[in-house]
This record gives sequence, C-alpha cells and structure tokens, in this order.
Amino acid sequence: MKRKLISALIGVTIVAAIGVGCSKPSNDSQNTNKEKSDVKAEQVDAKKVFVSPDWVQSVIDGNQPESKNYTILEVSWGTYKDSPTYTKGHLPGALHVDTSSIESEPIWNISEPKVVEKGMLDLGVTKDKTVILYGIDISAVSRVAHAYLWAGVENVKVLNGGLNAWEKAGYKTETKIEKATPTKDFGTTVPAHPKYLMSIDKVQEKLKNDSNFRLVSIRSKEEFDGKTSGYTYIDRAGEPKGAVWGHAGSDPYNMQDYIHKDGTVITAEEMEKLWSDSDITKKNELSFYCGTGWRASVPWLIGYDAGWEGITVYDGGWNEWQMNDKLPVQVGDPKSDNSEYTTVDKLPTDKASK
Repeated sequence: MKRKLISALIGVTIVAAIGVGCSKPSNDSQNTNKEKSDVKAEQVDAKKVFVSPDWVQSVIDGNQPESKNYTILEVSWGTYKDSPTYTKGHLPGALHVDTSSIESEPIWNISEPKVVEKGMLDLGVTKDKTVILYGIDISAVSRVAHAYLWAGVENVKVLNGGLNAWEKAGYKTETKIEKATPTKDFGTTVPAHPKYLMSIDKVQEKLKNDSNFRLVSIRSKEEFDGKTSGYTYIDRAGEPKGAVWGHAGSDPYNMQDYIHKDGTVITAEEMEKLWSDSDITKKNELSFYCGTGWRASVPWLIGYDAGWEGITVYDGGWNEWQMNDKLPVQVGDPKSDNSEYTTVDKLPTDKASK
C-alpha cells in the first residue's frame, strides 16, 4: 500500500471519530500520572488481545503482572512526525511504530524475518515483553499486532477504542517525544508462529482441493464486485476465483463493518452474524485477505482473541494475485447472475482508484 496517502486520508476522516491510544514502556520513561492514579482492573489472559483503557492505566500504575515489562506503541505509517496524532498527545510514555518496520514493497507482504526482528529490537520489543498497541486506523494496528504475534511476541494487546476511549475514560496524554531503548536479543527464532500466514501457493491448493476452506475477502463491496481495485497503484479489479465476501467498509480506508460507533471492535459473535449473508462459519478453515494485508488482520485478530484455531491471513491479497497473469479470477459476486470468470491477463487495466 502507499501508506503515506492512506495515513493522510485516515488522519483527516477518522481521527475525530475513532481516535487513538498511546503507550508507555515501563523501563524507559517515568509515568507522570502515577502519583495521582492508582487504577486497578481485572487481569487479562495473555491470549486476549483487546483491552480497556482501565486495564492499560492499571498496567501503567503498576497493578498488573504486565507492569514489570511492557511497552505501548502508537501505530501509523512513517515516523512520529508523519503521525496525525503523536505530537498532539499520546498515552504516557508512548513510542511510535512505523508500519513499514514490518512490511515491504512491492507486494507489501510482511517483511523477511530478520527485517521484522530488527524493527522490534530497535523498539526494545522482545518475545516476553507485553506490547500494547493503538492507532487511528484499526487496520494498521491489527497489521502490526498480527505481525508481532507471528514473530513470537507472547502478549500483544490492543487498546480497544483507541485514544477516543482513553480520553473518555478521563486519562491523560503527553506530548513528549519518547525515544526507545533498543535491545539485542528477541528471545526466540522469528517467526515463532509461521502458521499465522498463508502463502499464495497454499491458497491456490486449498481453493482447488479443500471444500471446507474459505478464502474470505475483507474488502468493500465495490472491490469484491470488481468495480474498482481500491488502490491508486493497482490497475486490475476482481477477486481470486472461489473467494467469499466477509465485508469491510465502504472504501479501502475504513473498517466500519467491524467497528462499533464508539470505535471499539465487534465481537467474534457479532462477526459471525456479519457473515450471515455469506457461506462462512468458524467451523470452516478461514484465511482472510484484502488488498495488501491491513484490513485482513482485523477479523484474524478478533478470531484469535476469541480462541479460534487454524485461522490465517493470506498476506499477498489481491495485489499479489493480480501480478500473476494466469491465475483465475471472478468478477462480480458469484451469488449473482452477473459474475464472470476469467484470468488476470484478461482483466481491463483501468480500475485503479482515482
């Protein structure tokens, strides 16, 4: 994805509605709220991802097991200077993480393990450090969360509702630019969980031979129907033949179908209801994809949080699929009378977003 363009669009349209949360590495900076705050909250299992502002503040206040070794990261494309919110106010001690630290061109797949590992080490992230993430775009946050879990971080949290929820709860923000303390040893081989990703070759095999497999498109209906690629730099529109629609939002820059009005994500049960118009259940083997991996990470993370097994992200998404001229494509919803089946090389090249 062209992250700078997307970050700018999101910053203009979403920041007021959804907001962000910020973070604090316990060993790297002082908690300016600590003298005035002593929040206690129920403990959260390491496998549970989405957490409340109260829980995050209780970590900052030293009232959780995670308080001994944690960091809080604001997620967006670019440096902290490119972030629409970081310099305006972030959670106490929050560092900034660039999405480019975990993915790379031209496909925008998750980068080579050594690159992802270096990005984490530069931020002081190890496998046993609790990482609390937030950002104005739940897709970007989920992308980093998924990559860190894939890499081997054992306890990854996402501030549910972001900064908007944090400020509504009455907690303070800071504007100090925090600097990370790098480390040298992640603690395990990256990736510790390669099974969280599915390759394009494996997707093709599953679509041909596994009737229980569902390749779930987390894209807008216009993208799924082949009316637009959804991206300024992808000329062809369509979907891998056999894909089913899992909803997303009205355009590639939001995930409104997966987010409540208050900015919190929907539950796994609500997600299953969202799929009621498609042939998808949690009993299927599910692999989620979008254009380049961001949006697909949201339902994966919701499923992971709920304890679902065997779910993956097809990392390459439509971007990688449409790079291979001979791969089969569907244009239009297969449930309609207007769907067509062809190959990538037969697609028109005028479907890039304007």
